Amino acid sequence: MRPVTARGFRDVLPAEAVERLALTTRIGESFSAWGYGLVETPVVERLDTLESAVGPMEGSAFRLVDLDGRVLALRPDMTVPIARLAASRLFGEPGPHRFRYASEVFREHESLRGQSRQFTQVGVELIGASGSAADAEMVAVMVEGLRAAGLTEFTVAVGTVAVLSAIVDAAKMAPAWGERVFSAAHERNLVELGRLAAEPGVEPDASRALLEVPRVRGGREAVDVCREAAAGCGCSDALDALDETLALLDAAGVSDSVVVDFSVMRSFGYYTGLVAEAYAPGLGVPLGGGGRYDGVLGAFGAPAPAAGFALGLERISIALLEQGAEPLTRGLDAVLGGSPEAALVAAQRLRAAGWRVALSAHSGLELVGEAARLDAVEALVADGALIVRLDRAGERALPLGETVPAPPTATWAKEGERT
Repeated sequence: MRPVTARGFRDVLPAEAVERLALTTRIGESFSAWGYGLVETPVVERLDTLESAVGPMEGSAFRLVDLDGRVLALRPDMTVPIARLAASRLFGEPGPHRFRYASEVFREHESLRGQSRQFTQVGVELIGASGSAADAEMVAVMVEGLRAAGLTEFTVAVGTVAVLSAIVDAAKMAPAWGERVFSAAHERNLVELGRLAAEPGVEPDASRALLEVPRVRGGREAVDVCREAAAGCGCSDALDALDETLALLDAAGVSDSVVVDFSVMRSFGYYTGLVAEAYAPGLGVPLGGGGRYDGVLGAFGAPAPAAGFALGLERISIALLEQGAEPLTRGLDAVLGGSPEAALVAAQRLRAAGWRVALSAHSGLELVGEAARLDAVEALVADGALIVRLDRAGERALPLGETVPAPPTATWAKEGERT
């Protein structure tokens, strides 16, 4: 049979893999600069552990049964595994705890949806810290991570689920009505929100707020616009906290990348306060998102405030291509031919000087062709103690000299000549 990859999964070849590694490293280093330490968790979790924190996961988690008969699941994100880690491994230790990660996650999708079922998330979790300072830190770290990735155009939209929760409470309707409101807000279905706002029995202040608040977007002034739109709904504390967070983001030097958007409404069964989503022009889906989830660790018997976010590495890579970003990695410096013994000795000299060298069994024009195919800067031949360059016709040119120069920095393909 002809081997194929499973639906929703893919192979990553060397050129892309090294770019992904470089991108992950750059983003991770920006997180480390804020004091976030790298952690790893198992690729599987007990299904009951996941569901105790986020509720039923029907249709969204890959399930496994181990030899003990326990139902496991491939992790669908990293927040719950890290919350479980903090609750079990660090229980009783004073916080806050700052964690970062770069991990594969897995989500099941129906065949017709055509979505990836494995992707890479890079993100942070801040456990044991609450208030506007912690919220501002989370958003600032997100902004700086996106900057470190090399993105020049992006926006982080922030809002708070506490406002809509207060509006639902002020409406004084049955719980089922509130669930429909949360569902419509999560899908950003303004038409459905308008229909729900017009249902009989909805308190007038809540009805007006439900129509107007999800449309409020802008700078810091949007908080006051929302305050007026939601007057009488008990949102003052949540809006005061958001306004304080925005002031701190200005002090952190990231406010030029942040907008206020009260249509950002992530999962209401999960998030409890500030929420954020990152976007890049031309990409129809968020680069990532997160927020405050103060209730999750309580499910594990270790209640603590927490906030975090995850960025999709694949989506960031697409956005970088759209913005014409330069590659993050060096390619191959040389392909080296010659007798096996001479080539091994020469390659050792080159690598000691920082070159990236692949050995070849070819010579002449074939060696030049191999260098071009591998996007190497130089085609070289080891001739005794000499290392000789080949020109594009496969003819010998100048030797490198006894002292090996620094690795080349431009490719034939990009610059049209060696440097």
